[in-house]
Amino acid sequence: MGYGGSRADAGEHLGGTGDGGVDGVIREDQLGLDRVYLQAKRYQPGNTIGSEAVQAFIGALIGKGAQKGVFITTSSFSRQAQAAASQSGTLRLVLIDGEELTRLMVRFNVGVRVARTVEIKRIDLDYFDETETE
Repeated sequence: MGYGGSRADAGEHLGGTGDGGVDGVIREDQLGLDRVYLQAKRYQPGNTIGSEAVQAFIGALIGKGAQKGVFITTSSFSRQAQAAASQSGTLRLVLIDGEELTRLMVRFNVGVRVARTVEIKRIDLDYFDETETE
């Protein structure tokens, strides 16, 4: 998506024991002046992220002094979770559900590859408009 220069320099994985509720960080610019903190949850469809998880992530962001966060799930967010994200004050928090994640992956060619290319042809009317002079 164009963050932080090269793919290797754009972000850092933080997830694991003692991650403080944050799974990763993206450097928004090549100098690393602005950072976007990430939380990711891989859930089965139908297993909805509730407001408690969003509020916990907001608390982790506040603890890191963050201004921006993205919460990503392969599932979906409850209405209460969406409301909690929209009421996060000056903190900018974006929720990305499984459907939006899929759209972004395809749009930015992340984790996907072309399986088949289809060529569609149409008639070139200009070709037939050219007349030969004799």
